[in-house]
Amino acid sequence: MIPFEFYRCPRVVFGTGRITEVGEIAAGCGSRALVVTGSESLERSGNWEMVVRSLAGAPLTFDRFTVKGEPSPDLVDGAVLEFRKHRPDVVVAVGGGSTIDCAKAIAAMLPLREPVTPYLEGVGDRNHPGKTLPLIAAPTTSGTGSEATKNAVLSRIGAEGFKKSLRHDNFTPACALLDPALTLSCDPPLTAACGMDAFTQLLESYVSPHSSPLTDALALSGIEHVSQALLPASTGRGNDIRLRSSLMYGAFLSGVTLANAGLGVIHGLAGPVGARIPMPHGMVCAALLCEVCRMNIRRIKEQKGPQDAALARYARVGRILWAAPEGGVLEGCDMLLEKLEEWTVKLQVPRLGDYGLDQADLDALVTLAGQKTNPVQLAPNDVKAILQARL
Repeated sequence: MIPFEFYRCPRVVFGTGRITEVGEIAAGCGSRALVVTGSESLERSGNWEMVVRSLAGAPLTFDRFTVKGEPSPDLVDGAVLEFRKHRPDVVVAVGGGSTIDCAKAIAAMLPLREPVTPYLEGVGDRNHPGKTLPLIAAPTTSGTGSEATKNAVLSRIGAEGFKKSLRHDNFTPACALLDPALTLSCDPPLTAACGMDAFTQLLESYVSPHSSPLTDALALSGIEHVSQALLPASTGRGNDIRLRSSLMYGAFLSGVTLANAGLGVIHGLAGPVGARIPMPHGMVCAALLCEVCRMNIRRIKEQKGPQDAALARYARVGRILWAAPEGGVLEGCDMLLEKLEEWTVKLQVPRLGDYGLDQADLDALVTLAGQKTNPVQLAPNDVKAILQARL
């Protein structure tokens, strides 16, 4: 067996209705909480009322900070400035991946009382010492897996924009509170975008050259659950708690596997693309998923031959998606691409051009594309062809 390492995971509290335990869990970390939430959808769903009741029933006081859209360094700095005088003991995040990322960054910067930008990878030049407040993450979407990771993605949108991580092993949430009922209010487009993001992370970590037997087992389990639930939950059966449970489980595992095995060129492009145009991260991943897999499979065949292990992994996923346990490698790869094309059409995945990306942007994006843990190194023209196919 190959040598490998595995980063720590949060305590996992999984099950329908378990958001009612958030107060008790937070009280175990101190007497004052900062609760970071998404926008008004939390109130519309009735979930905020449950959170308040749980917090009010615990021996703690709390303040609330609301996040709209993807978090920026300025948003994090403003929150730190506003709430540091309250001296919270614990940060509670109730929201989607952006909300959890924002809460993670706030929890990490409150002890430092400094601007966050100098600590962002690829932007600043400082290393965070790792001192952070404990974070309880309760996701209301099933996508990014941020409740399981050690990084917080912050964005600045525009021609000179960026999407970069604040990262440290200590930033992994202390507790991932996974209540599938919190996702019942997600509409079909949001469910599809988040589910495609989770599937992409599971697939990319499974075919990563840094995968291990442990991440393989988790990734395959997540792929089975997400692939069975994604289409029905996004096209008319969004109230089925069993489907929502499978998506939430798979999304959490995608965070665990990406933290330990890494991601490929889909996410290597999603960051730069998302920094240039206001396209939701999950939609960017969905838009690129099939074309990147097509290019990766083609180049692996040419450069490494049809017996390469990465091709066998793509083929295994293809057979899972079609519930066809037997078959050859090349046939399995074709099955994977066929299913991804089907998802792209049935989920009405938008094109990059729909959000303003154009031909003039492509060369700059190619130079920014990360593919450190892609299963094959793609040439710049390959990356450009992927983007052109999805304009």
